[in-house]
This record gives sequence, C-alpha cells and structure tokens, in this order.
Amino acid sequence: RISSAMENASGPWRRRGSSEPNMTDEKCDVIIEKLLAVRDKKPGTTVQLTNDEVEFIVVESKKVLINQPGLLELEAPIQICGDIHGQYHDLLRMFEYCGFPPDANYLFLGDFVDRGKNGLECICLLLAYKIKYPENFFLLRGNHECASINRIYGFYDECKRRYNIKLWKKFQEVFNVLPIAAVVDEKIFCVHAGLSPDLQSMKQIQDIMRPTDVPDAGLLCDLMWSDPDADITGWAENDRGVSYTFGADVVGKFLQKHDFDLVVRAHQVVEDGY
Repeated sequence: RISSAMENASGPWRRRGSSEPNMTDEKCDVIIEKLLAVRDKKPGTTVQLTNDEVEFIVVESKKVLINQPGLLELEAPIQICGDIHGQYHDLLRMFEYCGFPPDANYLFLGDFVDRGKNGLECICLLLAYKIKYPENFFLLRGNHECASINRIYGFYDECKRRYNIKLWKKFQEVFNVLPIAAVVDEKIFCVHAGLSPDLQSMKQIQDIMRPTDVPDAGLLCDLMWSDPDADITGWAENDRGVSYTFGADVVGKFLQKHDFDLVVRAHQVVEDGY
C-alpha cells in the first residue's frame, strides 16, 4: 500500500441496479474461486485456469476498461496499492489485510506482471475483480504493462511456458487500454511513476487515445517512467535511461497549480519503508 489506508469502502462509483447474477458474473465467480483456492498454500503455488477462462478474462476486461476514462475520478475511502510484480501471495495478503472486494474499494498503480513467478495469477485475479466490480475496483497502467518491457522481464516466458504466445499478445491488448492516472476526491493525484514536463492540464491525460503502446518519450512515457529526486531542483536526466527525474519544487508547483494535496505513485522500492 502506498497511501495510508482508507478502509471499509462505500464506493467510488458503486454499481446500482439489479442484484441478479448474469452469465458474466457467474463465470467471474468460478474463476475468482479457483484463484483464491491457493490462499492457504505455500507461496509460488500456481493456479492453472483453462485457456477459455483466461480468454474470457481478457475479452471481458478489455470491454470494461475501454468504456471507462483514461483519467479516473474516484472517491475515498479507497485502498491504493503499488507494484505487485507477480507476487501473488503478497497480493492475497493485502486483500486479507484490507478486505477482499467488494468489502473495500481498490486502486492499483500498475506493474502487475514481470519479475515474480505468478504474474498470470496476479493479472487474472485483478482483471476478474475488475469485471465483477467495475465501479469499485480500478487498475492503472505501469511501465511493465507494455509489450517491449514484459517481453523481457518475465511475463512473456511465463505465458509461453504455461499457455502460448497468442495469449501473451491478447494481454497486451488489455494493457493498451488501461487507464493512465486517477484523482481521488479531487485532491490526490495517482499515477504509476511520476510527473512530466509536458503535463500542463489534466485534460492532456484525458485526451490520450486508447488503445496505445507506451512511447519512448513524451507525456505518457513520463507518467510511466519518471522518478522523484530529493537532491535536485527542476528536471534532470533519469539513470534508467528513459524519461526524467524531478525535484520537490516541481511537485510543489504541480500541486499548487492543480489544487491537489499530494501525489501518490509507485514504480520504486520504498528503501526506508516496509
């Protein structure tokens, strides 16, 4: 979790209307039940969904995501969570601690796959919850939700080993429609990585056309890749070799200009945290 917890949610966009289950809900329930069945198993235990189940998740989540904005406007209380990176049992532990959906609302800040061993379990559970609770459960894009990155850092190999390359390509279609940023209670700006020297208005984020890949430079690239640096003023080159670093003065001006209270981001290990 990146921000202090705001628990027992009443709903950012709580869905209203008929409580009768439909076919999509029923399929989601079966998939979620399968994925949660390893809660008490040792870390690293896999859940082998069928090809049809994974394809259902990909197709249905894409429909939901493309019909919601690229800049989300959400309300507290909501749990805000950073990089998961294939650590499925850590994800389950977070749900145990904060409440399984829909008992709490969630915003995840990207980087669901790569590095860890269970990227498929992570992304499938997160997308299944997105399908099941579209107005209470939100996922932002991270720099690893990009084909050129997750081709290298583990997700491609995981998909190839456990399913097939075609399915990896299908996941890229979902990643290419994920929203970019969120604003909570008109005061908290949430994004995977950081700010951009090109970012002058929230409308610029709203206007990013989806589906899209992450470019090598520019606004979307910076939102996925930039880092704060307490030792600099203004903007500087990033040691990652992509995007920029930015000083506290940049954050202060950004908050003042947009009347925000804070920026919530992920993208890095919290060295002095836990």
